Amino acid sequence: MELKTIVEKIKNNIANVIVGKDSAVELLIVALLSEGHVLIEDVPGVGKTMLARSLAISLGGKFKRLQCTPDLLPNDITGVSIFNQGSQNFEFRPGPLFVNVLLADEINRATPRTQSALLEAMQESQVTVDGVTYPLPEPFIVLATQNPIEYEGTFPLPEAQLDRFILKLDLGYPTKEEEKEIIFRIKGIHPIELLNPVIEPEIINQLKKKFGM
Repeated sequence: MELKTIVEKIKNNIANVIVGKDSAVELLIVALLSEGHVLIEDVPGVGKTMLARSLAISLGGKFKRLQCTPDLLPNDITGVSIFNQGSQNFEFRPGPLFVNVLLADEINRATPRTQSALLEAMQESQVTVDGVTYPLPEPFIVLATQNPIEYEGTFPLPEAQLDRFILKLDLGYPTKEEEKEIIFRIKGIHPIELLNPVIEPEIINQLKKKFGM
């Protein structure tokens, strides 16, 4: 299957849910194929979560939404080793990072220590807990959001964290015609509930190897 065909299939599938954001969807796919991550800086209610969910479903991959708050700890993201009394061994329980698409909602509300828990995952697609390294699923992409208006109670992302994002984009408010289309679509069952995968995650991995991405 050609690259153009695959990209069009993903775009058209996401367009069943996300209205009028073709350029943002294209950039998202570029980041995915480039093994990069995306920072979406926009106000609440413009479809950031729906976009992430639509991408994950289109890929047939796993999706998690992580609500970042000041009390979130690094182990809440990466996972933790728990002692099993039956086997008398420590067992690793993966955190929400072990997915294909992770939405880190309002990432700047997490403390710097928790933000740093994402650094290894975003750079090397792996997580190290208690000296043991665990690979993350492939493909793997982080979509992080932050509100560009409200800064109270936030922790600005340091340069080391910003460097992990290949793109920074905003979705913007829909036009009047797009709003009408959105309202029309959600009158019955929400389009996200009817969305189906159009490719498999392995196809993205094959494309990255083929084109040296």
